[in-house]
Amino acid sequence: MPNNKRKNRGNKNKEVTMTASNEKDTPIQDYEDDDIEEMQEADLKKLIRTLRSSQKQILELHKSLLDKIENLSRENEILRRNQNETKQLVQQETVIVTEVKNSIDQMKNTIESLTNRMGEAEERISDLEDREQERIQSDQRKEEEIRNLKHIVGNLQDTIKKPNIRVLGVPEGMEREKGLEGLFSEILAENFPGLEKDREILVQEAHRTPNKHDQKRSSPRHVVIKLSTVKHKEKILKCAREKRQITLRGSPIRLTADFSSETLKARREWRDIAQVLRENNCQPRILYPAKLSFVNEGEIKTFHCKQKLKEFVATRPALQKMLKVVLHTETQKHGHQYERR
Repeated sequence: MPNNKRKNRGNKNKEVTMTASNEKDTPIQDYEDDDIEEMQEADLKKLIRTLRSSQKQILELHKSLLDKIENLSRENEILRRNQNETKQLVQQETVIVTEVKNSIDQMKNTIESLTNRMGEAEERISDLEDREQERIQSDQRKEEEIRNLKHIVGNLQDTIKKPNIRVLGVPEGMEREKGLEGLFSEILAENFPGLEKDREILVQEAHRTPNKHDQKRSSPRHVVIKLSTVKHKEKILKCAREKRQITLRGSPIRLTADFSSETLKARREWRDIAQVLRENNCQPRILYPAKLSFVNEGEIKTFHCKQKLKEFVATRPALQKMLKVVLHTETQKHGHQYERR
């Protein structure tokens, strides 16, 4: 029996030795209490070191696992937060998209409303333009009618005034002794003795114009003499043109035909042009009622309006050079008058 026990111990010691020698490569073995008692002190120390090393490894492994679990928890929390943030972002984007869609719909409605209003405004503008064009045409027709009426009235006045002679420069009050008819007879006797004896020359009416004397006016009012015939008026005016200087009691006066205000205005418009033509020996005359006549290249030319004169002047270089300044001035004058209107 003792021998067997020794053999068993020997075997067990061999096992312990083998276990100690292989402790680096073999995992921790389970030892029974009897085995531990039979172990030597060195083997026990090795076993304790092995156990402590294993415990340390287990602790490190446990710690590593805890760290991994903690990291996984953090990552999971981060993922959860990211998911929540993503959900919030998606919700916000959904709200924004909805708001944008609503804004787009509102803009579409607004644009459609504005388009409709613009269409209505364009129609109104078109109607107003049509009305304005109609008004302009109506005004033009009225102006044309007014011009025609003025022309008709002017012609009637000129017809009525055709036998009249207008005397300029007779001092106020001189007619008190003989009257205006007596003063006219005195003018004929002083300037045209042959006509004064003509019994056919009869004065039908004589008056000053305007009827009321303006005390602030320095020049005397004109005297209008109405003769019985136009022929006698033309005869007297022809003699006045030939004599040139007409006097009354030694003071200079003027004899002219009597015209309507429209005709006088038209005749005055020829005045500057006639002056230039007179300075260049073109023998200008303003014919009845308001026509310009002058001599050009040996021929007598007559014009009733400035437009016809300009067209003729454009074909005559010498005449164009002569009247360039005065015609340009007239064009500017009419341009300013049109702008004021």
